[in-house]
Amino acid sequence: MTTTPDGQLDPPVSPSVTSSSGPTALLRRLHFYAGVFVGPFLLIAAVSGGLYAIAPSIEQLVYRDYLYVEPAGESRPVAEQIRAAQAVRPDLTVTAVRPAGQPGDTTRVLFDDPSLGESERRAVFVDPATAHPVGDLTVYGSSGALPVRTWIDHLHRNLHLGEPGRVYSELAASWLWVIALAGVCLWVVRRRASFARLFTVDREARGRSRTLNWHGVVGLWIAGGLLFLSATGLTWSRYAGDNIAEVRAALSWTTPAVSTTLSGPAAMASHDHHGTHPEPGGGAPRVDEVDRVLRAAQAAGVGGDVEVSIPDDADTAFTVAQTREPWVLSNNAVAIDGTTGRVTDTSWFADWPLAAKLAAWGIQLHMGLLFGLVNQLALAALAVALVTVIVRGYLMWWRRRPTGAGRPPARGALRGMPPMAVAGLAVAAVAVGWFMPVLGLSLLAFILVDGAIGVAQRRNVFGGAL
Repeated sequence: MTTTPDGQLDPPVSPSVTSSSGPTALLRRLHFYAGVFVGPFLLIAAVSGGLYAIAPSIEQLVYRDYLYVEPAGESRPVAEQIRAAQAVRPDLTVTAVRPAGQPGDTTRVLFDDPSLGESERRAVFVDPATAHPVGDLTVYGSSGALPVRTWIDHLHRNLHLGEPGRVYSELAASWLWVIALAGVCLWVVRRRASFARLFTVDREARGRSRTLNWHGVVGLWIAGGLLFLSATGLTWSRYAGDNIAEVRAALSWTTPAVSTTLSGPAAMASHDHHGTHPEPGGGAPRVDEVDRVLRAAQAAGVGGDVEVSIPDDADTAFTVAQTREPWVLSNNAVAIDGTTGRVTDTSWFADWPLAAKLAAWGIQLHMGLLFGLVNQLALAALAVALVTVIVRGYLMWWRRRPTGAGRPPARGALRGMPPMAVAGLAVAAVAVGWFMPVLGLSLLAFILVDGAIGVAQRRNVFGGAL
């Protein structure tokens, strides 16, 4: 008899797969414990993540009356469209505008609204051909998520529990790569006699063995996607995310930004041009410069779907940045003096550090934005596959539980490893635990609980039930 990756006994197999070295036994125990205890968090993350993946398409359907209008001729000047939006919300300060990119799209005028939460803005949608507002909504983040997508985003990120809820998603993201890699290693060890059998299900297997086959094969096929989700998800996490940000900053891997500071004669000219009498709503004196800024940006090579940030003082340049749109692999930005139309700074995606490019692509891919519907369907399929792997893992554990509670693989794996290997493993675990604190603390909790159970077993506290 041999022990399977989920820690249960399986029918006799060939000698090639019965040996269990120290590292393999350790991986079995790690995979079992993490799978059993972290599995519920992974399941929640997978279900909410699958919904999050298709959220952009849901958003397009739910808010089509805000996002689209019947094309009715040439667009009015963007400044006129902004004025129409300001008439709807004269109490708020206009901060940016996303002009309609295609015929039938609406223009999105963005306002700073003190009544909203962090990273939220008020958007008034305007028909570009008539300059007629069609409604206003709250938008969230740099992607401009509308309320339904925002609700799904917060469900996936923190279960609508605020900052404390983010621990759940960080726990899932921190352990996902560990469980995936351990599972791949165990499956390769089990099927090492035949490379082809690694990727195919044994159709003749029945019962629990068939469940194990599907668990291992599907897990192997999606392992790369799981590692990607774990890595990109950790960049948004609370604790590991802060450490990742520090590393990126230290290595100059951060996303470049344009400078918006104006100085010298151009700034003085702007002061003279605008005077000192701001209009209601804040930032209004600079609205008239938006069309000039857009023409200058297009001439500089920044066109398509863009967001124009509107400053409220003469010492600050406008910024025009390309927004995250499907199949757009570069996001360029320019800073422009609104008075003269002069480009004062640029940020070309081609000049970004490779790490910054990969981070931008990874974030868009994780959000289902990089490749549009194809991207979203792929992520949804990955989420469904992960759910099946988790459910089959629990099903195996339930079917072969020896006393109604399922036992983990036997202890003592470290005793079969060389002392230097054990020391190296301990150092690596401490280093990873420091960089990913939620992973480190939960691993320590596993070790303490397992140690307590071991002591209880030796003393027969539970009458052999453990």
